[in-house]
Parts: sequence; C-alpha cells; structure tokens
Amino acid sequence: MTISERIFKILKDKNMTQTEFAKMAGLSNAAVSDWKRKKTNPSADKIMDICRAIDVTPEQLLTGKGIDDEKNPLKTSVEFHLDKTDKKLLEAYHDMEDSQKKRLMAYVKALKKLRDLENL
Repeated sequence: MTISERIFKILKDKNMTQTEFAKMAGLSNAAVSDWKRKKTNPSADKIMDICRAIDVTPEQLLTGKGIDDEKNPLKTSVEFHLDKTDKKLLEAYHDMEDSQKKRLMAYVKALKKLRDLENL
C-alpha cells in the first residue's frame, strides 16, 4: 500500500472528509485530490503535518505498521452515545478556527498525559 493509499484508508476509517483533512494538515484540497487521482504521494516536507492531522506516527504512515494489518488499531468498536453536553462541545468545536482546534487538541493530549501520570 502506498502512503497516499494509507492516508485515504485512515480518512475512511475515521470518517474524515478530504476537505477536513486538508484543513487540519494545512494543505490545499487540490493537492489531496491529486494524490488520489494521480496516485502520487505527498512530499516529504508534509509528512509531519499529515501525521498530526490523522493522528498516526510517521513510522505508521511510511511503513504501514498498524494500518496495512488486517486488525486496524485505528478503528474502534466502541459506540458513543452523545448527550446534550457532548453535542454542545461538538458544535463549539466546529465553530472554532483551525488554529483554535489545534490548540484545543494539544490541550486534550496534555490532559490525557497528566491523567496517565497521576494514575501511575
């Protein structure tokens, strides 16, 4: 599987549109479409931005480890039931600028790390 094929597989698994992905990775929609249409791969200087946007490591993206496997750890079998608070949070998130979304996601990751440290 090529890098671009892995990207589109991950997007599908995460129910993420190409447009959402392009915004999160700081790419043009045309560039992302070219990868799919022309079967080309992104340039090396974009790999880190791509990995951050789809939440995979460069190793996973470049080697396919955990992506090409039959058991895809990116998929989850957990079902979520959204309550009013969840919906409000999602609406607020979708109203944010891209830079605010990135800051919020960094904050969430930091909170998870703190929680993990506290549970040691």
